[in-house]
Amino acid sequence: MDDGGEDVILVDMDDREVGRAAKLPTHKMGYLHRAISVCVVDSAGRMLLQRRASGKYHSAGLWTNACCTHPRPGEAADRAASRRLREELGVVCPLNWMARTHYRASVAPDLVENEVVHLFIGLYGGAVRPDADEVDAFDWVARGLLLSQMRESPDAYSPWFRHYLSSFGEALFRTPGTSI
Repeated sequence: MDDGGEDVILVDMDDREVGRAAKLPTHKMGYLHRAISVCVVDSAGRMLLQRRASGKYHSAGLWTNACCTHPRPGEAADRAASRRLREELGVVCPLNWMARTHYRASVAPDLVENEVVHLFIGLYGGAVRPDADEVDAFDWVARGLLLSQMRESPDAYSPWFRHYLSSFGEALFRTPGTSI
């Protein structure tokens, strides 16, 4: 089980840093930590989804938003979002901060995500070049189709992505810069 060997930033519910810990023990113990997630839409209002690679240490094979990660200690959330979008999907686009949210979910028999997430949204219409170690597949999906597929097979989607859709709904599909 490869967790990348990185430290994560432990936070309180107000997203104030309270410490640091190794990523895998943080998930085993369910410690509250900082994360980022990115949703990307195109000019037609479709969302870029990825299916997590089968080798991921949790949530492998699930469909989810464009990317997510944990900021490295000392790394700003917006920089982490841009870095990870480029690393996972080969996508570079301006990102707008959308919201801060919290979710907690079991993601494997012995792993818990307990995250204060900075959610970003971007507009992109170019080529997608996924890293095969991170992403098994990707697709651009219209809102109505996504919601229908998610109702039929909710367990095919990551718990954090289901949280974002239930919490922010249509706002996730709006072109960045338009009112919500």
